Amino acid sequence: MTPRDFDAVDHYLEDTLLGDDPVLAAALAASDEAGLPAIAVSPLQGRLLELLARATGARRILEVGTLGGYSAICLARGLAEGGRVVTAELEPHHAAVARANLERAGLAERVEVRVGPAAETLSTLAREGADPFDLVFIDADKTGYAQYFELALDLVRVGSLIVADNVVRDGEVADAASTNEAVRGVRRFLERVAREPRVEATAIQTVGVKGYDGFAVVSVVA
Repeated sequence: MTPRDFDAVDHYLEDTLLGDDPVLAAALAASDEAGLPAIAVSPLQGRLLELLARATGARRILEVGTLGGYSAICLARGLAEGGRVVTAELEPHHAAVARANLERAGLAERVEVRVGPAAETLSTLAREGADPFDLVFIDADKTGYAQYFELALDLVRVGSLIVADNVVRDGEVADAASTNEAVRGVRRFLERVAREPRVEATAIQTVGVKGYDGFAVVSVVA
């Protein structure tokens, strides 16, 4: 198997299971036009986020890393009636693009975009004492993953899910000697999860249009 094969399978699965999605296509086009990096989740991954939200009956979802709002749209589509997504984005320009994409998708009223360092946003949410989140999606700077996980633990309940993207890093995550800061950040995150008695976790390797990577799924059990 080659990367070309992986891409072909992804495209086949997208065409067969998802079909055309003008809203998401427009969000990607607007993000590209605005100069945002092309690092949004794939269509199949986006649908997975939507299905996880729906399967868990999520009424409150927290996203760390908004970019252009592609994954926020997917998460908002899976919300239970009356639900809400809060998404944290560092870059004001990215946040502005995301808000426009959410408005175009008809989801602006269901998604709140907060701008600033993610750790500060999560700490602020904890101080506000809001209801716990049912689903957390972490997809921001990898060096901060361990901290975001720790902060998220104060914002969830027993039964909540925490999903973290990009945890395989082309397989480099297995290299304890790696000097890549993103890889080191992911390893700190995974090792922190492993030490946490309140959760159970697994990780899945993936291949496709986003290359060789994977995601972690963490269940809050106590």
